[in-house]
Amino acid sequence: MAKGVMRLLPDGNPDAGWSKSELTPPEAFTTGDKTEIISEYHTSDDERILVGVWECAPAREEIDAYPVDEFMSVISGSVTLTREDGSSETFTKGDSFFIAKGTKCVWEITETLRKYYMIAQ
Repeated sequence: MAKGVMRLLPDGNPDAGWSKSELTPPEAFTTGDKTEIISEYHTSDDERILVGVWECAPAREEIDAYPVDEFMSVISGSVTLTREDGSSETFTKGDSFFIAKGTKCVWEITETLRKYYMIAQ
């Protein structure tokens, strides 16, 4: 992937295009639409840092321990995160948020979500 300064576009990386993503278990999708795609912009040499655009159809997952540290910014759609204490927050277009590795939560995409992401593994 490219190095240096790069502009992230909401329609994905024009050089890399879109590919199928399989991060969401098939049983987690809540509608007949099972679309999940990704457009990568950057992977560090040690593969610990990942940057790109991800899109997923409505889905709901109970996550015992979020697998990575991840910063996200919503391009379109909606996701509601419910914390272990039962409180929840909904993020929509223009919202940015962070989930720390190990966080227990319910991740529910209520409207097809497209987001920028930066993952630290």
